Amino acid sequence: MNVVVDLGNSAAKVGIFDHQNLMEKHSFNDQKDLKVFLQSSTADNFIISSVKSEADEIAEWPLVNGKRLILRHTLPLPLTNLYKTPATLGVDRIAGVAGGKQLFPFNNCLVIDAGTCITFDFIDKDGNYRGGAISPGLRMRFQAVHTFTARLPLISPIETPELIGDSTETCIQSGVINGLVAELDGIIEQYRMKFGDLQVILCGGDARFFENKLKASIFASPDLVLVGLNSILIYNVNL
Repeated sequence: MNVVVDLGNSAAKVGIFDHQNLMEKHSFNDQKDLKVFLQSSTADNFIISSVKSEADEIAEWPLVNGKRLILRHTLPLPLTNLYKTPATLGVDRIAGVAGGKQLFPFNNCLVIDAGTCITFDFIDKDGNYRGGAISPGLRMRFQAVHTFTARLPLISPIETPELIGDSTETCIQSGVINGLVAELDGIIEQYRMKFGDLQVILCGGDARFFENKLKASIFASPDLVLVGLNSILIYNVNL
């Protein structure tokens, strides 16, 4: 049994895998609850990906019989990393493209993670990770409109904003959400023009706002990072 942990900015996701099969998944907003869960679990192998600094401490919580790994830029990967500054590459991004390669090993893949930021990561059909782009996320854009103006309010996103807003609130909703959809469609189209056949994979906490609005055909995979972490763990176990 493999236990993988994706520790994000606001929550921790845990996946329990039997080889490549995701058997269970759990989410924790409180680190104390995460600690209780991990300390009560036994793993053959364990890996953690963290955008924070507590990975070393958390990695000691579960009882592990085999490999106990922390995803860092120095860890061997089941892909070729062509990023020029690998030490600055977010571990959640590399786990995402590893998940894309696991799901679609013979395709050009564009992984779009709609989280705090929107990240675009491209891995080609030969397993070369090329890099991508980072853009402000949905809620970050609403916050920026409010923070950097004198009178515009902080607005919450809605599922289907009108194209033409008829109030300040609906104008902000239209501008942020419809503008971001247009951005996503435009970037996907540029990748398609450059690389031809392309598999687009969408994940992240705000994916639901976009998966039915995009013109391009996409594959929604809410567990993509967990799948990628497990593939990295299996790769290292088999070294």
